[in-house]
Amino acid sequence: MNTRAMGAGLLATTALVLLGALPAAADELPSAPTPEQAASAPGTLDTLSRFFARDGAPARTAAAPRVEGASVPVRFLSPDFVAGKPGAPVARVEFRASRAVAPDGRKASLWTARQPGGGWQVVNIATGDDEIRYAELGRGFVFREPQIDAWYVLKGAKVLPLDEDAVRAVGRNGTSLAGYRERVVRAYGDKLPGSSYARKGAAGGYDASAPASHERPAVAAVGVGAGVVLALTAWATTRSRRATRRA
Repeated sequence: MNTRAMGAGLLATTALVLLGALPAAADELPSAPTPEQAASAPGTLDTLSRFFARDGAPARTAAAPRVEGASVPVRFLSPDFVAGKPGAPVARVEFRASRAVAPDGRKASLWTARQPGGGWQVVNIATGDDEIRYAELGRGFVFREPQIDAWYVLKGAKVLPLDEDAVRAVGRNGTSLAGYRERVVRAYGDKLPGSSYARKGAAGGYDASAPASHERPAVAAVGVGAGVVLALTAWATTRSRRATRRA
């Protein structure tokens, strides 16, 4: 169950309703002053219990899931960096993630986003804890290239790999920031939002015919903000996170 899929618009084409794993409306999930408070709110923990009990898993016990530690910023490769916009960082924060742990030790990642009216709200629950684990491993400016599900850390002017997908992209010793930009421009420069590729409905950033790789099932919650929508759909998230989404 630790596989990911690649292809354009996966969240739109593989969305599933998972038997009440998440509420039907965004305002049913609690909003709070901080990501940590939103992640640990009683309503979120109740949703987590249903999430961990889905797909034929053992019935819920009296023990509740718990949220461990502080949230971490989750950065995705920035379209502005690929486009060569002056001063654009290599990646931008799209949401924050907190680690949730089930009574039996299974882990999930709670994604929280700042809401237009203020406060933070959980907008997605994903199986596994990649977001937190790579942040802990990199101990710095960690970011993800979602098109190939690669995780990196930026150390000075060097981009270093944190997983095997990144090793295949930049080598085990990494590459310079300039070299990394050359690579992503070759890969995605003609597939940015607003390009003819994107206008054809190909969810700019990678090709729908790309070969399948490790899928990471999850439940995508409702109420995703504009920045996260860009990250999850138009700007090419590759992980197939089986989703219930607000129409």
